[in-house]
Amino acid sequence: MAIALGEVGHIIQLAIAPVFLLTGVGTNLLVLTNRLARIIDRSRVLEDKLEDGVESDAARALDLELDILFSRARKINRAITLSTTCALLICVVVAALFLGDAFELRLGTLIAALFVLAMVALTSSFVYLLREIFMATDFLNRQRIQIRRK
Repeated sequence: MAIALGEVGHIIQLAIAPVFLLTGVGTNLLVLTNRLARIIDRSRVLEDKLEDGVESDAARALDLELDILFSRARKINRAITLSTTCALLICVVVAALFLGDAFELRLGTLIAALFVLAMVALTSSFVYLLREIFMATDFLNRQRIQIRRK
């Protein structure tokens, strides 16, 4: 089965919108991985301080911060997983658009379902990112309050 040049152009036009979405998801993944890297860097610093030995009050404060960092890292990991799932689903949508149009397959329902799943995954990723940001902000506010009390 030969595909005419005009048909290829039409197929590419169909796939452009999801590809732009894929670019946005890639940017989101960059943000998420940078946040995770900062969390990991901070946790290593705190673990080094604990290994060097500190007073028990300071050790408790460091343990508390480490616990919060680990919770934040779990949320970011979930967000990364969901964003990656979204990206993979978008890739499948693009492939299905191309194959469906090129071979005149009726994949409309499948493509719509995959796209909806991709949007659910992306939305869930943003929810986890927002929860992680709230945790970080809440911890900073509590630290500021403790510093003011001293």
